[in-house]
Amino acid sequence: MAKREPLRPLREFLATESAGGILAVGGAVAAIIWINLAPHSYNSLWSHELSISFGHHVLQLSLKHWVNDGLMALFFLVVGLEIKRELVLGELRVLRRAALPIAAAVGGMVIPAALFAVINSGRATSHGWGVPMATDIALALGVIALIGRHIVPPSLSLFLLAIAIVDDIGAIVVIAVFYSNGIEVMWLAAAAAMVALTVLLRRLHVTAMWPFVAIGLAMWFSLHEAGVHATIAGVIMGLLAPTAAPAGSNSTSVVERLEHGLHPFTSFLIVPLFAISNAGIQFDNSLLNGVLSSHAFWGVVIGLVIGKPVGITLASWLAVRAGIAEYPTGVRLAQVCAVGAVAGIGFTVSLFVSELAFTHADQLGQAKFGVLIASIVAGLIGTVALRAVAYSKDP
Repeated sequence: MAKREPLRPLREFLATESAGGILAVGGAVAAIIWINLAPHSYNSLWSHELSISFGHHVLQLSLKHWVNDGLMALFFLVVGLEIKRELVLGELRVLRRAALPIAAAVGGMVIPAALFAVINSGRATSHGWGVPMATDIALALGVIALIGRHIVPPSLSLFLLAIAIVDDIGAIVVIAVFYSNGIEVMWLAAAAAMVALTVLLRRLHVTAMWPFVAIGLAMWFSLHEAGVHATIAGVIMGLLAPTAAPAGSNSTSVVERLEHGLHPFTSFLIVPLFAISNAGIQFDNSLLNGVLSSHAFWGVVIGLVIGKPVGITLASWLAVRAGIAEYPTGVRLAQVCAVGAVAGIGFTVSLFVSELAFTHADQLGQAKFGVLIASIVAGLIGTVALRAVAYSKDP
């Protein structure tokens, strides 16, 4: 039997993310064209309500919220699976190697959030500080793929992936803690019971998938009713999935099987659908007249375009100077700074947090516009910077 290639799951993940990023951009463009040509049909479709009954409970959400709260739980399940695989089998399993991307990611979250908070201090928009914290893995890796391996070494791509994964962990914590509604303790206890039941089934070596699917659905509903954003259920189930293959088996682990099966579905269908339903920005007089004076807009743009590279570069430099981390083989500080610029591409998770942070239509539109502009600018700056440092001779 041929020896299994250990890096194959990672390469498949990177390829799928890059291709999915292109479809997400297409979805965003389609949404913008649609809402500006036919705003009534766009808003009517995504605000149409659908309900599901569970005994005496009726769950009624708009189609947009079914995408954001329901389908995006699968997106976050894949995120949880990738986090689990990286923690157990990947770059984050060795503390010395993980220290640099962890430090870089923390810097890349704290500085953008702080810049947004300063710009929006004392204003109703200050609650949106979490919007510029996120990096879109798919689009960031898509930019790297377009630039090419001859300019961006594999170690630098892996460094960016590790930053984005730690960044996702931070975004998940922020969503769960700061962008959840009033907590219902009984429903939260029910969700905790689902976690305990999952752990128990794993200890009993249950291999059938349907019990875990049922538990995941019950956890999703419990978290939704508890006031915690229901997509967190996907992350929890991903983190609880086993990374070892069944005893006496040469098959792949549950994490790899689930990721292999779900990742194309989330990248090629769910994320583009999310982009279509959330990136619809109507360029009317209200937006165009107010955007340049909007603190939410500038907080997002400055946070992503300036805060991300500054935070990632500064935190990386400090971690290496302190002796707790080291640069990946063949990677220089200038390249870290250039990757930091690419990490300013927020998009999916930034749009997601915008929907949670802003309830006023004008503020939401301005924040979303900021995400789109910042992502475009960050992608362009990152591309130019990576090409420039590839041919520079700095130490």
